Order: sequence, then structure tokens, then C-alpha cells
Amino acid sequence: MKNILIATGIFALIISCSSKEDNNGEKVNIPAILENIERENAVKENVYSPESKITYYSNALNHSTNLNDSATARYFIANSLLTIGKEDSALHVYDQLLKQLTSIDKENKIKILKEMALCWMRIGERANCIANHNAHSCIFPIQANGLHTIPYGSQHAIKIYEQLLKDDPNDLESRWLVNIAYMTINGYPDKVPPAILIKGLNTDTVRGVKPFIDIAGQTGLNTKNLAGGSIVEDFNNDGYLDVVTSSMSLKENMHYNRNNGNGTFTDLSVNAGLRNIMGGLNMMQTDYNNDGLKDIFVLRGGWKGVYGKEPNSLLRNNGNGSFTDVTVESGLLSYHPTQTATWADFNNDGWLDLFIGNEAQSPSDHSNACELYLNNQDGTFREAAAEAHCNINAYVKGVTSGDYDNDGLTDIFISSFNGDKYLLKNMGVQNGRLKFANVSDIAGFSGNKVSTFPTWFWDYDNDGWLDILVCSYDHSKSLAWYSAAEALGIQPGAGKIFLYHNKQDGTFEEVSSKLGINSIAFAMGSNFGDIDNDGYLDFYLGTGNPDYSALVPNKLFKNIEGKSFVDITTAARVGNLQKGHGVSFADLDYDGDLDIYMDMGGAYTGDAYENSLYMNPGQNNNNWINITLIGVKTNKVAIGARIQVTFTENGIQRSVYRDVNSGGSFGCNPLMQHIGIGQAKKIDRIAIIWPVGRVVQEFKNLTPGETLIITEGNSQLEKSKPHKVNLLSSNPGPIDCAPF
Repeated sequence: MKNILIATGIFALIISCSSKEDNNGEKVNIPAILENIERENAVKENVYSPESKITYYSNALNHSTNLNDSATARYFIANSLLTIGKEDSALHVYDQLLKQLTSIDKENKIKILKEMALCWMRIGERANCIANHNAHSCIFPIQANGLHTIPYGSQHAIKIYEQLLKDDPNDLESRWLVNIAYMTINGYPDKVPPAILIKGLNTDTVRGVKPFIDIAGQTGLNTKNLAGGSIVEDFNNDGYLDVVTSSMSLKENMHYNRNNGNGTFTDLSVNAGLRNIMGGLNMMQTDYNNDGLKDIFVLRGGWKGVYGKEPNSLLRNNGNGSFTDVTVESGLLSYHPTQTATWADFNNDGWLDLFIGNEAQSPSDHSNACELYLNNQDGTFREAAAEAHCNINAYVKGVTSGDYDNDGLTDIFISSFNGDKYLLKNMGVQNGRLKFANVSDIAGFSGNKVSTFPTWFWDYDNDGWLDILVCSYDHSKSLAWYSAAEALGIQPGAGKIFLYHNKQDGTFEEVSSKLGINSIAFAMGSNFGDIDNDGYLDFYLGTGNPDYSALVPNKLFKNIEGKSFVDITTAARVGNLQKGHGVSFADLDYDGDLDIYMDMGGAYTGDAYENSLYMNPGQNNNNWINITLIGVKTNKVAIGARIQVTFTENGIQRSVYRDVNSGGSFGCNPLMQHIGIGQAKKIDRIAIIWPVGRVVQEFKNLTPGETLIITEGNSQLEKSKPHKVNLLSSNPGPIDCAPF
């Protein structure tokens, strides 16, 4: 037993998956490759293949005569049954294991009891939050219709946790989870024994925030899947925002949800051929061929290590209701585990290039260094990371691009799981070659060597200079333990959010604590947007952790005039306890404020969950403007263009600054920029700095509440204003695909 180990129908989107030839002349078919990878990686050593572990240890159990070996086999069978969602069967095997071992050491008994408690917690979630899902399901603190009407799962879990806490009152993981269990059955705080009660979990001290409501089920956007990415974007150029999601599982296809323009969405996945496009922990929109149609780049293999050598996919939007997989012919076929990339025009030639952050498993793993693909302007790319000095060798988890020093050249910031943070300054084209310089130490990123994950460039204080946010992911205990520690006033010593303020001299100052960002957050999914139209960017973080004990809320932070941030998760009612991944801010009901869409679900087959759409009820009567840019010399979708909106509010003139991009490193906002202008009744000036040539284009005396379309070099504005829709009264359009 001592050897037991824990495994840790108008617009049809059609994908052409015909075989192409790679550089060696061999036929390449991406769907077939992914199918082969899924089959070949079905081995017990692969943590993401628990079914294989069950098969292996079941055979071992049938042939074992050694008590220790059979106990080990039973443990791994039970643990794997839990991860695939067969909690009742797992409990049966755990019971057998406890009966088999008449004498068991304390450590292993605790391990088994905790997993049995998680089985019961999952049974409760499955019976209530999944089978009877509603807008309040799993929203922390749990209340109203989120309470479990079928209580036996939580009740059984409570008994086990109370036994564990009787033996070890300092078990903070169990203490957090037992309080959550009591909360699900309306027993918090009154029925929680005083010795194990964590006070204040249902307390909200934030005022002036109106609660969001999850309406994904009413709109047809409640796709049930594992961890994945999200893109909210107008893919068919009809003026309405569509939603595309993916899943890390090579058994799950992408989902395209067409916006019907009436408050409903239709999932066209099956008849559109998307069942052939499997997998993708993250993805993003682009326009690699400058035709004005948003394409999709799908990233695969993240977290999977040696089992993650999965090809990414570039899906070309053909403009006639179809997409084509052009990965091979574009020159982007490679086999490296990744989930993060950024599209930008690094050499200012008017065409978007691609930087991919790959996951090198060790310092010596040079085969998985970062890649830089320069656009050849003919539909193909050339890999140039080594010659450009940006072939970073690290376990990269987040990359973002932006012009941090305002020199007109797009730079790169890299977040890594091995603790290093990299700022790569774009030195421009020298002797015909693009060059980057690693200025991480000079800029102030050499300290705080902890694992980090999501990251982005943004101008949080509207001073015209890009700042950087990056979230740590350094934990030696479960997220439940850290959440309990935080609630009890114990410094957890991990889960820090790093906000780096641009000092405008090439260096950055870490200002998180100074600005009140003291909440812990072990973030994966992430993005930012202005939820109250005050002109200052807020941000939302999804937990994503695969551990079943990670029942901790995703978190929303409000920006207070660029001077501080406040955790408004409880007040906003967006603290979903399930695993948050791709996050997108977008105004999906066209009422002038940003809603939040999130791809939910964990890493294991038993942890699939419905995606969420948190509708913003409108926080105030602040004004706004939407701006869509069309490049001519600049890349067509104007990624990298800078926008300054100047207005007078309450007699004081101020400016808001935005860079055109899709936001954070895990989830994508629309490229159309939604900009709040507070109480201003008119816009004094809009200035666009186009990347190619740094030409400034100005427009003055504009009316708020409109969507402006600005074409590079054209002094005439176009206006587009999709009508407001009531998502609360809508019914989902027809769905032609079965849920996972």
C-alpha cells in the first residue's frame, strides 16, 4: 500500500479536410493524425487517459497474488473511475480497498477517504448542477436555485470530511470543502459545527455592483465540454457576434454558434463538418491572408508533455460559408505541446505574423522551443525564431504582444511554468532580418521566479503606455487549501496576481499590492474588458485546475479609475466553482455593456460542464462607443493599431487608450473595440495610430452609442448598429449535435 501514488442555416461553417502534402511530399491529413495520436497515447502512463489505466490495472488485479500489488491496482482503478465520472463504481472499489487492508497507514487512509468524499461531492454536483442545471448552479456563494434539491451527495461527503477534521483540525482542504458541502444543502453557516466553520463565505461588502445572470442555456450557448478555448467574433461579417468553442479532448469537436440576430444562436457543428476538427485547448481569431475574413488558429497539446505532440490547425475563412484547414499548405504544420500564441505584424509589412509559445519539458528540451512564423504574403509562412533570437526554451503557458515602449514595433511577453518571465524587445528589421532582444532583466522581470500562466498587455490606468498583468500558478497544495487559508486570514504564500506598471523608461514596477490586488487566484482562463463603461479595464480569471478538489470560485476584479482594483466576484454573481478556461468579454445582447462568456469544464472526461454566458444587467447609464478598424497598408483587421478616445466628463477632459487585439492569452474578445466613456455626452476626438508608417488619423465631435467602422486613410466614417435583443426572453435555435 505504501506504493500507492496519485495520478495527478444561412451561414454554414464547412471544414475541408482533404489531404495535403508536407514539405517531404508525404500526404498529411490533420484529423487522421489526431485520431492516431489519440489511439497511440491511450496508455496507462498518460494522465489524460484514465480509461487505459483502468484496463491495465484491472488486468493486473485479475492476475495478482500479492496484497500490496492488488491494493495498488484497486486504488488506481478507483481513482481513474472517479476521473471519468463513474463515482458510484469508484466508491465500491474504494470500499473494497479499505476492507482488504486491515492495517493501513494513516497517510494512505486519509488519501482514500478524501477521494471518497470527492466522489460524493461529484455525485451531488452531477445530480444537481449538471442534471438539473440552472442559472444559479455552482455560483459561489451557493444560494437560491443553486441549492441542491437532491442532498445525499453532499450529506455523505460531510460525514467523511467531519471525520477527517476530527482527526486533523488543521486540514484546510477538508475544511473548505465541508463548508461548501454544507452551503449546497442550505446548511451554511448555521448548521456547520463551530470548530470547522469558515465565517464570512456568504458575506458581500461590495456595493454598487449589479449581479450578472448566466443565460447560456436560454441562448443555445451552453455547450457541455471539457476544458477549451472561446472566441466571440463576427465570422460572417453580418454585424452580429458569433461564438466558437473548442475542447482539449481529441474526442470532442469544435462548436460554431451562429448568431441569428434575434437573441438566439444556432449550433451548426454537425452539418457544417466540425466533427472533423477535434481538440484544441485554446484558439484565436486572425486574418492571415488579409481578405477581411476572420480565420481561426487552433492550439493543441498543452499540459500533455510527451503525449502532447499534436499539430495545431489554421482554418481559413473562405467567405462563402466555408472554412478550409490550410495548416500544411501554409507551412504551419509542427508537433509541439502548446496552448498559447499571439498574432501580430512584427515586421510592419502589413501582414500578420505568428508567435507560438511551446512547452519545453526541461531546459535541455530544445525540440520544443518557441516558434516565430513570418508571413510570406502569399498564404504561407516561414519559421524564423532562431534567426530572430526569440526561440525561447521554456515551459511556456502564456504569450502576449504589444508595443510597450511606444516605438512603433510590437514586442513579446512570455509567461512560463518554470518561473521565468521574458520581455522580448522588437529591434526591427536589421540587414533584412527581424531581431528581438531579451530585455527581461533590464525591464524588471528577473525577480519573483514563480510559475506563471495567463498574461496580457493592457493600459489599465489610461496613461498611453502598455502595462502587463500575469498570474502566478505556484501551488504545492490543493486550491481548496489556499482558499480556506485566505478566508481564515492566513497568508497562503501563493496564487499572486502580478500587475506591472509601465514606468515609460523601458522598465516596469510591480504594483499589485499597492493597487489592492491581494486576492489569490490560480488562473488559467482570463481576459479583460470594461464592464461598467467607465473607461477603465476590469478583468476576469478562470481557475481551470484539473483537481476535483479545486472547487474554488472564478474571480472578477473591477478597476477603480486606474488607482485600485476590487474583487467583486460575490456581488457580480460570477464566482462559478467549476473549471473556467477560455474567457471572452463581448456585448452579445447589443445593449451597450459587456457580457462575459466562458468555456467551462475540466481536463478529465468526468469533469465536463456547461459553458456560461454571464449577461451584464447594465451597471449604470454610462456611455460607450464601438470601433471597428479596417487596415489598408496595415493588416486588414488592424491588429496592433492604437486607439485614443478623448472626451469631457463632468467638466474634465480625459482619454481612454486601447490596442486592437483579442485580449488575454486564454480566450478571445472581438477585435471590434468596445470603449466606455463614462457620463460624457459626446466624444471630442478619436485618434487612430496605424502601425504601418505610424500614420495618425483623427475624427472629432462624435456621438456615443454607435458602432463606427473606420478604414485606414478614409476620412468618411461608416456606422453600423445591430438592434438590441432581449436574451432573457429568447429561446435557443435548433441544435443539430448531441451534447458531450
